[in-house]
Amino acid sequence: MPHLLVAISSHGFGHAMQAILVLNALRKRLPTLYVTLRTQVSADFLASRLHGDFKLLPHASDFGMQMHSAVDVDVAASAAAYSKFHADWSKKVAVEAKALVATQADLILADIPYLTLAAAKRAGIPAVALCSLNWADIYWHYCARAPKARQIHEQMQAAYQSARYFLQAEPFMPMKDLNNTRPIGPLATIGINRRISINQQLQLNPEQSLVLIALGGIEMPLPLQDWPKMPGISWLVPAAWQRPGFYSWESLNLPFIDVLRSCDVVMTKPGYGTFTEAACNGVAVLYLEREDWPETFYLETWLKKQARALSISRSQLEQGRIMESLKQVLAAPKPKPPSATGAVQAAELLLPLF
Repeated sequence: MPHLLVAISSHGFGHAMQAILVLNALRKRLPTLYVTLRTQVSADFLASRLHGDFKLLPHASDFGMQMHSAVDVDVAASAAAYSKFHADWSKKVAVEAKALVATQADLILADIPYLTLAAAKRAGIPAVALCSLNWADIYWHYCARAPKARQIHEQMQAAYQSARYFLQAEPFMPMKDLNNTRPIGPLATIGINRRISINQQLQLNPEQSLVLIALGGIEMPLPLQDWPKMPGISWLVPAAWQRPGFYSWESLNLPFIDVLRSCDVVMTKPGYGTFTEAACNGVAVLYLEREDWPETFYLETWLKKQARALSISRSQLEQGRIMESLKQVLAAPKPKPPSATGAVQAAELLLPLF
């Protein structure tokens, strides 16, 4: 029985989403595949998306960036955390390699813990990286002036370069310093439109627009109680945010992707998963400006070609001054949704490595 170990960054849900889509495509071609997930992403989220059984090792081999909120990077804390993480790099790689050997995995897929890739090389286990970005580029963007930044960055780059492939899921950052990249198409799940059922469950006016607020796996509560009333709009929000006039999407007992597909607009922050799934499901996007995040340019450039999309400012979002933007994005011409081809392409590249 072939055994795949998947190491997943726990920085939000986007990395897990990417990896799980590839796993589902791989299992269609290799039904006997045994899967071990090594991550601190919740078991409930993983089980809700991954087809079939898996073993969960609740372990984190990376931390991404330290955050003040869903969109605010704590640069000083991130630089300090990376300095500590790399203080005894060789020993850390050796410990990780021993842990990987103990799993008896035949192949490792990393989205995108670079320590796991460096350790896989030391352990002699074939490994592949998968993502639309890498932590080396993100680290350098924010922390290039930190003490020993160049040495830390070189160790990160060497780890990513050690992978057999780095599968770049469209839309991706360029990663010009790596020569093992393999571009693949977008990674996204296609949902089922349940709009009629949602309207019936919540007793909504079918003439109203349905807007989903989904800011990703890092908390960023909004002062919804202070928002002005917006006639003609029905809102779906996380259960923790529920207020009069705002409905919990979890209460619908539907897969999240079906909820997304059923909406007219999703309001979100720049992030791979929501952008690609909204575009591929034909849903308009209203997204929060995030100019400091280096991936944003590549995400929004792609999104504006593939979907109806507009950016809004932080103050607009917090104060609920979004009605005009909603009207504008809903009135825009609706392009043909892109095809989510990335998972199948990744699976075909992984199969020969077992």
